[in-house]
Amino acid sequence: MKTLNLMLVVTALAGLTAAMAGDMMAKGPIAIGSTAPMADAKLKNVDGNMLSIADAKGAKGTLVLFSCNHCPFVIAWEDRIVALGNAAQSAGVGVIQINSNDPSAHAEDGFDEMVTRAKEKGMKFPYVVDGTSGIAKAFGATRTPEAFLFDASGKLVYRGTIDDNAQDSDKVKETYLKNAIEAVSSGKTPSVKETKAIGCGIKFRT
Repeated sequence: MKTLNLMLVVTALAGLTAAMAGDMMAKGPIAIGSTAPMADAKLKNVDGNMLSIADAKGAKGTLVLFSCNHCPFVIAWEDRIVALGNAAQSAGVGVIQINSNDPSAHAEDGFDEMVTRAKEKGMKFPYVVDGTSGIAKAFGATRTPEAFLFDASGKLVYRGTIDDNAQDSDKVKETYLKNAIEAVSSGKTPSVKETKAIGCGIKFRT
C-alpha cells in the first residue's frame, strides 16, 4: 500500500506539467446537459474493428471513459472500473473506454498493450484508440481516468471521478460513478452530477 501511495504521489507530481498543458489544449469540460462531441468518429477497438461513441450507445445511456494503461490511478481503480463497465453493459448502458495518450510518452499505452490489458482484465466493452487525441480535446477531458455519463436521450448527466478512494477500495464512502450508472439505468437523474476527475494528465498527441 505504501508503494502504491508513493507511485500515486510521484506520478501526480511528474504529470503536473503535462496536465497543465492538457488543460490549455482542451476547451474545458463539456457542460452537463451537453451531447457527446465527435460521436460518429470511428476509433480502432482492441478487437481490430472500427467503431464510434454512437456505435457504443446503450438503450438506457452511454458511459464514455478516458483511460490508459500506465497511470497508477487507473491501475488502482482498474478492477472497479472493469466491474462497473461490465455491469453497466448488462444493465443497458453502453460503455466505451478511450485511450487518448501518446504512446511515445509511455510505451505501455500502445495498441498491443491495450489488447493484452483488455483480455487480462476481462473487459466486455470496447477499448479504443483516440489516434489524434481529438476526442479527448473535444470532451475537454484532461485526466485518466475521467468519466462522462450520458442518459438515454444522449445528454450528459455525470462527469468526473470513479469514487472517493483510489488507493483502498475497502475505504470507499462515495461511489459516484456507480450511483450515476444505477440512476441512469433506472431512468433517473444522478443526484451528484459533477466531481473532480483525479488522475494522471492525458499525454496529448501533437
